[in-house]
Amino acid sequence: MAVIGWAALAMLVVGTFLAALGGLNATIYGSSSFVERYLEAIADDDIAAAASTPGVALDDAELEAFGLPADISTAMLRSGVVSAGPEDITIVSDVANPDGSHSVTASYRLGDEIAESTFLVRPLEPLYGVLHRWEFADSPIAVIDVTAAHNPLFTVGDLTLDTRANKTGDELTAFSHTAPYLAIAPAAYTFEYDSVLLEAAHVSVVAGAAEQVPVTVDAQPTPAFVERVQLKVDEYLTACAEQPVLQPAGCPFGIEIDDRVTAEPQWSILTSPQVTLTAGESSFDMPPTEGVAHISVEAQDLFDGHFYTVEQDRPFTLALAATINPDGSIAIQLK
Repeated sequence: MAVIGWAALAMLVVGTFLAALGGLNATIYGSSSFVERYLEAIADDDIAAAASTPGVALDDAELEAFGLPADISTAMLRSGVVSAGPEDITIVSDVANPDGSHSVTASYRLGDEIAESTFLVRPLEPLYGVLHRWEFADSPIAVIDVTAAHNPLFTVGDLTLDTRANKTGDELTAFSHTAPYLAIAPAAYTFEYDSVLLEAAHVSVVAGAAEQVPVTVDAQPTPAFVERVQLKVDEYLTACAEQPVLQPAGCPFGIEIDDRVTAEPQWSILTSPQVTLTAGESSFDMPPTEGVAHISVEAQDLFDGHFYTVEQDRPFTLALAATINPDGSIAIQLK
């Protein structure tokens, strides 16, 4: 009877252990919990944990299969970059497939929108030989193609990046740049740029799992940029007006007088062209803009010899292209 009792107790212990193990594998170590933990890591801005989740990282062969460069930037795979992660996460379904993989569908709120994603996960070698482990069969990581228009820099979250990082040669001098970045997903990102001379409005994008998403960060001149160009234009025209000649060298205005000039011409700028800048193919351009110069000069009529004064307004137009030098100064090219 004692032997039977001990055997029954042993069976009860084993049964209890197997039941507990089954419960753990169905919950904490289950495929649904695996997906849920990944999404919660994004929500907690623990991007290091999310990025190191089995099956998230892409190897060289996978990058090549997706047509992505082997040196694609991983700079966005860090905390402080995501503007909104998945919240109110609910596992909608967990379907076991014949090959042992599971299709796990999760619903979540991303910002103001409710979204739903299905993740294919497959088993790994069990932990201690008994506890289930999983990996993503298809990486949920996203690719964001960033076009930094008219300025190579952009800001995402609290990180400022340079789209020229992996470029060489003539690519470095392009006016606009496009570069791909790996980004944890699903998540929302906000792109912008703000400096003394350039600013780009906020652009928000949602990167779904395994999606390739384009975004353009459109940098435009700030009022300070326009003011600095205006100052350079005014200085240039003032220097032109200081030349005591009828045709100031390298200047947009001048006059021809057939009679004899008897005194030095005196120029003044009545109206300076008002600078406006718009993005062109390779620079920020000011279209032909009108200004007015005034000349005052004494002359003698060659026919009858009488003296007279020329007082005349001389309209002119000025166009230019402005770029920002690597040292932050502004380069202007007159057109």
